[in-house]
Amino acid sequence: MDPIEDPDGLNMTASARQRALDDHARFMDENLPRNYRANFIHGVLGMTGFRLIYAPTIIPAYLLVLTGSTAAVGLGAAMLQLGATISPIASGSRIEHRSHILPYAIKVGSLMRLMILCLALSGWFLTGDILLAATFVSFLLLGFFTGAQRVAFQMLMSKLIPIRKRGRLQGYRNFAGGLIAAVLAWVAGNYFIADDWLGNGYATTFLLAFILTSMGLFVLRALIREPAAAIARPQMRMRDRVREFPQLLRNRDFAAFLVVQSLATLARVGGPFWTVYAGSRLGLDGALVGALSFMFLASDTVSNVIWGPLGDRYGFKLVYLLSLCSLLAGMVTLMLGHTTLPIYAAFMMLGVGGAGWMLASTTMVLEFGETQDTAMRLAMATTVEGAISAIGPVLAGVLVAFAGFTPLFAILIGAVSLALLGMLFKVREPRNRPQS
Repeated sequence: MDPIEDPDGLNMTASARQRALDDHARFMDENLPRNYRANFIHGVLGMTGFRLIYAPTIIPAYLLVLTGSTAAVGLGAAMLQLGATISPIASGSRIEHRSHILPYAIKVGSLMRLMILCLALSGWFLTGDILLAATFVSFLLLGFFTGAQRVAFQMLMSKLIPIRKRGRLQGYRNFAGGLIAAVLAWVAGNYFIADDWLGNGYATTFLLAFILTSMGLFVLRALIREPAAAIARPQMRMRDRVREFPQLLRNRDFAAFLVVQSLATLARVGGPFWTVYAGSRLGLDGALVGALSFMFLASDTVSNVIWGPLGDRYGFKLVYLLSLCSLLAGMVTLMLGHTTLPIYAAFMMLGVGGAGWMLASTTMVLEFGETQDTAMRLAMATTVEGAISAIGPVLAGVLVAFAGFTPLFAILIGAVSLALLGMLFKVREPRNRPQS
């Protein structure tokens, strides 16, 4: 029986189910060189552009310049994450029954890039409260489409790239894209922002990010060959699918992973304030933003060459553990640092840890449980992560405004320490279970 006509596989015999999976694996291997190149080029260009937006340097500095308020920095980060909290489950329910995901992925990817263009245009043509309102709305919608895209593109990767090669692909593309992004971030800080290019250096940086990410999406659309789904869920209303979420948590390792991920996500809550804290010690200007961006992105970039192959060979639990150690070391160093050298070293360790954590967390989700539940596992993990990342920065901004940075760092270090213990003792390496 055609698995697309019987998408949930309930009426398929075991032999028919296995044939469908074998046919999918054969298509994946036959088209692997083309799809690998397409994902790599798209990832490099997309990584270059999005790192300029999501690095914990340029956006926080931009908001601080616009408002002069740490609370506003937290609110901006929260708006980005609030959007990403709303959309993943909706995105998962839209694609888990589909034979082909690429058209949907291109659509949400295009809308995501449009929001970056809106940031640039707002910076050039708006002022005052209207500029601030347009910026926050753009952040909200950018986050919304980011959450939807994350589920769609990770699901697409699970259809195109064998598990044995995903770590290397993501590691090498993050290396190439991050290397370019590090250089561009330095250029943006020292030239675009410092010299106020085209009347607004931040808007010029956003325009560059839009162009690069759009080029990557075009390459993906032109080159990808996507197989039909071997086994998929039947189409359901989103509220009905949400009611089935407790079934996903019957996998004890995935349930424990969600708890660990929630604690580790708190490190991202501090991300927007790392640059603000460094600026309070060294003086916040375009040169510092450029230098810290370069240190963060360069260390992120170089470490991906290690993280990807390490995860492919030994599993991504090890990558997750080591990345949390690096994040802890970076936060402690930043908290204790008062001069240039320790603060730059802290941003290096934070970049290394952030790269490993992001790579491990997204890849491990693909490996828990059944293949047909991949979309909803991604949606569930992304929603949990987004909810914490949405609420946390607002509370962190208020905490910093009233009590300073020390309580914030203490909370973050405690949370990441608990995440490290939880991953070590409660989550088993998912590679040790048979794959479906």
